[in-house]
Amino acid sequence: MSEILVLYYSRQGGTAALARQVCRGIESVPDMRARLRTVPAVSATTTVLQADVPEQGPPFASHEDLAECAGLVLGSPTRFGNMAAPLKFFLDGTSALWLTGALCGKPAAVFTSTQTMHGGQESTLLSMMLPLLHHGMVLVGLPFTESGLGDTRAGGTPYGASHVAAVSGPGQLSAIERDLAQALGRRVATLAARLGRNA
Repeated sequence: MSEILVLYYSRQGGTAALARQVCRGIESVPDMRARLRTVPAVSATTTVLQADVPEQGPPFASHEDLAECAGLVLGSPTRFGNMAAPLKFFLDGTSALWLTGALCGKPAAVFTSTQTMHGGQESTLLSMMLPLLHHGMVLVGLPFTESGLGDTRAGGTPYGASHVAAVSGPGQLSAIERDLAQALGRRVATLAARLGRNA
């Protein structure tokens, strides 16, 4: 059984809701399992703000999670057209994985959530792809063969799954947003399975 890491940060619940649907998509592929992880908040103060294990929700991610999994699906809320600081902080600490090529050749995808329709979804998704490209990962998007991309009045882009909170409410995905998040997870898991067979 191979695992795909679903790594996200969420404040209002939209990104977490997408993460759960991505996991469903991954686990619809035979012999594939999702490993759900999050990252702690960051602060300008130097005191420890959070325990090593969160009180609720998935565990915090480690670099070992990245190295052990066959692929990665990365999620963040949009912060002025960019990924949130906690996720960026975690990724900035992965230089040892870059030096060893631990992520090179693994499939990866991205997802995001915004408050409004024009809140910077696509630029956030693109910003999240940059460190993955530097790690040598194989990026997976959502092709227009996914009918939801043409029908959506909320989230969903060719660059990755997304959610618009103003349309359906925080953490309340539309049916199309849910389906596209599952499709993204399925695509990453399917590619990881194919790459595993050819290795």
